[in-house]
Amino acid sequence: MMAVILAGGYGRRLWPITRDIAKPLLPVASKPVIDYLMEKLLPLKGDLNRVMVLTNSRFKGQFEDWAVRWAGLNLEVVSDGSTCEYEKPGAVGALAKISHMIDEDFLVVAGDCIYEDGLAGFVEFFKSKRLTTVGVYRAEHVSQIKRGSTVLLDRDNRIVAFVEKPEAPLSGLVGAVVYAFPLKIKDRIMEYVGLGLPRDEPGRLIEWLHKVEPVYGYMLKGSVWDIGTPESYREAERYVGRLIG
Repeated sequence: MMAVILAGGYGRRLWPITRDIAKPLLPVASKPVIDYLMEKLLPLKGDLNRVMVLTNSRFKGQFEDWAVRWAGLNLEVVSDGSTCEYEKPGAVGALAKISHMIDEDFLVVAGDCIYEDGLAGFVEFFKSKRLTTVGVYRAEHVSQIKRGSTVLLDRDNRIVAFVEKPEAPLSGLVGAVVYAFPLKIKDRIMEYVGLGLPRDEPGRLIEWLHKVEPVYGYMLKGSVWDIGTPESYREAERYVGRLIG
């Protein structure tokens, strides 16, 4: 399988911090946010054939410079063609644009999040199902759910409800941007985009997909830090610093 790291945003909520640097390249405890993800992907080398960082034209060069340190992996940096916030196709739109480059089962993971859990268990669960799988985690406070998504699972861990940016939580579970898709789902992505549905937030795709395809949830252990605002950036700095300190 292959991994697609979503890194195409312009980080406007973090300006001026991210005015001239891609959000996944921001340092947390002295190393880029995206490095924490790469360290989770390394143990999957037996399953992963290649890794694609999907970014924009403005920050492509920064990611190419960063990628040198990961030269041991089959790593490629690909642009969605945008040069500013107003041109960006959105995460789902960007996936649709590179769908012709996907020819095997694929992971899709946010490049601007830090995951405490590893991904090996998640991948093994997906391999046992060969059906779309979403990483979910238990929220530490309601704001995490409202900023993200609320998820309900049945007894078999199938997602029976998924609402992006909910007004009220359906449960204490949040959907992380950690997805595993069978190859056929790239056709569903094209269908979704063709319907004119929201392209920016990847959770909107899951919100639609679980109604037309079986989608399962896998419980991630520990916390997930989404580096989306100055407050969450500082929070990640504090917590990750304690973990590695």
